[in-house]
Amino acid sequence: MGIVRYRKWFFLFSGLLVLASLVTLFWPPALKPGIDFSGGAALTVDFDQPVTGAQISAALDRIGHPEAIVQAGGNNRFFIRLGTLALDERDDEGNVVVARDETLVREALDGLGGAKIGAFDFVSGVIGAENVRNATVAVIVASFVILLYVTWAFRRVPSPFRYGTAAVIALAHDVLIVLGVFSILGKLVDLEVNAMFITGVLATIGYSVNDTIVVFDRVRENVARYPGAAIAELVNLSVRETVGRSLNTSITLLVVVTTLLLFAGPSIRPLLYVLMTGVIVGTYSSIFIASLTLVAWEQGEIGDAFRRIPLLGRLRRARA
Repeated sequence: MGIVRYRKWFFLFSGLLVLASLVTLFWPPALKPGIDFSGGAALTVDFDQPVTGAQISAALDRIGHPEAIVQAGGNNRFFIRLGTLALDERDDEGNVVVARDETLVREALDGLGGAKIGAFDFVSGVIGAENVRNATVAVIVASFVILLYVTWAFRRVPSPFRYGTAAVIALAHDVLIVLGVFSILGKLVDLEVNAMFITGVLATIGYSVNDTIVVFDRVRENVARYPGAAIAELVNLSVRETVGRSLNTSITLLVVVTTLLLFAGPSIRPLLYVLMTGVIVGTYSSIFIASLTLVAWEQGEIGDAFRRIPLLGRLRRARA
């Protein structure tokens, strides 16, 4: 399997995927935030009498909540998401002192047929903004730590920094494509991102780096075993020796995730969607992006590509 000779095609394919992801992310709304990020309320409601999602939406619309998202959970149970609303004021014993939007929502739902609210969660907009900031910082810090760790772990091979950089390039490729997929799903089927989504993104980063290190570790062994061999030959050999393990691991994980999607509740589905997308993209990137980036860098192709960028060329001539 001589994948190295086709590296430009793999880079082109990945470039198109990343470009499509960037386009859809710049096309507002970039992602459809859940209440974990935008603020709002989430309710789990069981009704004594049969009702439909359309009836619930109409009842909430009448009290000023046309943005309500209603999802059926089976057995006359519904999951409802609302925008920001004013909560009731209660005394120390839990009795309502000042009725506000919360009471209106409870009364509207109860009027449809004996509503029993099992959970009523509320997140303020300030906390939502803080969640976005923390999630962004977590991804950036994870990428930086991975760069340092991989560089240190491969310090005994020539140019260890290239291994760390290639791993970070692969995980950035994976994260951008996952974000692009969720951006498209948010526009098409109103799929929201929440705290589970961030958990899935971090898990995707971990899986991608783990798979990449497996290939890199075999490259390191082959560098010591075949001194003087070209990096292209070593990468081809290393991929052949590890591709079976990578595919078997990915397929096993995809079977588990698919099973959970069929039987798990809607609360963890964003996590499962991220894992499914991340496993597929991460397996691809560890074989065709991270390892081939090493080859392209070693053969000077990355430097040549930067020199072809007009702006960088003018800056270099100005410095000279």
